[in-house]
Amino acid sequence: MTATSTFQSVCVIGLGYIGLPTAAFVASKGINVIGVDVNEKFVNRVNAGEVPFFEPDFAETLVDVVGRGLLTATTETPAADAYIVAVPTPFNDKHELDPSYIKSAAEGIADKLSGGELVVLESTSPPGTTEKLADYLISLRPDLTLEDGQPNSLYFAHCPERVLPGRIMVELASNDRMIGGLTPHGTEMARELYATFCTGELLLTDAKTAEMAKLTENSFRDVNIAFANELSVICDKLGIDVWELIELANHHPRVNILQPGPGVGGHCIAVDPWFIVAAAPEEAKIIKAARNINDAKPGYVIDKVLAKAYRIKNPTIAALGIAFKPDIDDLRESPSLSIVERLAGELEEGDIRVVEPHVSELPSRLAQFSNVRLQGTLEAINEADIVLVLVDHTKFKSIDRALLEEKIVIDTKGLWR
Repeated sequence: MTATSTFQSVCVIGLGYIGLPTAAFVASKGINVIGVDVNEKFVNRVNAGEVPFFEPDFAETLVDVVGRGLLTATTETPAADAYIVAVPTPFNDKHELDPSYIKSAAEGIADKLSGGELVVLESTSPPGTTEKLADYLISLRPDLTLEDGQPNSLYFAHCPERVLPGRIMVELASNDRMIGGLTPHGTEMARELYATFCTGELLLTDAKTAEMAKLTENSFRDVNIAFANELSVICDKLGIDVWELIELANHHPRVNILQPGPGVGGHCIAVDPWFIVAAAPEEAKIIKAARNINDAKPGYVIDKVLAKAYRIKNPTIAALGIAFKPDIDDLRESPSLSIVERLAGELEEGDIRVVEPHVSELPSRLAQFSNVRLQGTLEAINEADIVLVLVDHTKFKSIDRALLEEKIVIDTKGLWR
């Protein structure tokens, strides 16, 4: 294989909410794709053409590419022309990257390399992570080199995902992509790979800038959400309807305030700004303040609920939604899930009825509590003293308001204003 050859096989490592749709989407363009994941049950479901999570319009694509033999899944990393690494990138107690998943992916790749392969890191990472991945792989395979154009060269790039859960199958194709290589050939090889399935503009840069750009996008949103969340707390104190306030302010042609909520969730916005803070702790003052504001919002909601609950003997709380955003089943870094978990631990009496239309069973974090159970929407509301709106799922918008007349309603999303 040479730096300008066509990719005959692509290996996607990590078959989660981003990796699996990416693998299926690349396969749908006629490229042989092998997906790798450590979860054997997950792998078996993929090979059976079953989607292991909820993502609109994805099932048909997965069934098609698995049925045509273009996508297979395995627990062992194979040899391939290109590797796309889409593994988790959590942070530790100091809000610094835990690189263990990336290192594990590198260890799986190392002995399959022969020279000329492309390794793309899609996982959102602090600046310099792609270079560290390359150095680690070379330490495992010192017979290979990072120099361009040699027979034993390896090529690296960072191409961060930019898709919105719930719209992944649309945005994988249409969104512009940043492509940052460690070397010119690495950048060009990654451009060639992504051109096979992306119709959006391919924006070429270096790896460190691409890493920082993805963090910047999510930090921008985090800062703006923090402004809305801080407004909601101020308006509570002043007796002002924050939803009306934002609607009025947004009539200004140069104002676009986002909507407040119970906090910020998901693997991106709730995590990525900390990587900037960790990289430049003295300089990232606004970014750090925004993170602290958003991380504090669940506690504010909990205090508000408990103040009402403690006035009722054996209160029943209907908690509407535990996903991190509407109309998906993704619970990663969900402030709604954390709120329910903490309420369950602090309520000495009473119980919590969780309404989450996109999951069939409670996550282990909630299943451990005897006072928490999963329930249907209408049944939970009918039996509740307090109705707590945490996620504005579409299904909740059509609830008959008459059911709420004798309830205490705490609406963190402005669903029924």
